[in-house]
Parts: sequence; structure tokens; C-alpha cells
Amino acid sequence: MAQAVKIWFDPEADFLEVTFSEAAGYLRETDHDAVMERVDAQGNVLGFSVLNVSQLAKEQPLYAQLMGNHVA
Repeated sequence: MAQAVKIWFDPEADFLEVTFSEAAGYLRETDHDAVMERVDAQGNVLGFSVLNVSQLAKEQPLYAQLMGNHVA
């Protein structure tokens, strides 16, 4: 089953956001300083954001572990 994903980049703020669901939620830290996950009250992952995108290493991918459950 296909799932819609919203991706938004703000070049002025150097901020990228990926949203899997528009449900109410809050941001919490991940194991990477530049990545925050957005989760609902049950801990389901609704999306994630990346700060300072332009400062990421261009030769290496960014790895972060999202701890919540994925919303299908």
C-alpha cells in the first residue's frame, strides 16, 4: 500500500522536514544532534527533521536511529 510523504526544505533556516502523518505530535531528540523525530503520544513516528542540512558531510550519509514505532 502506498503512503504519502511530505518533504519540506527551508533554505533560509537550513531545515529539512519529512512528514509521514499530519497527526498531532511532538519533537524529541535522536542519537544524532541534527535530527529530531516527530512522534505521537503512543510513540509512533510521524516524521523527522534535520537541522543545518548544508553543513552535513557531502561524502558520507547521515545516520540517525528513530526510536518510535512507524505509522503505516
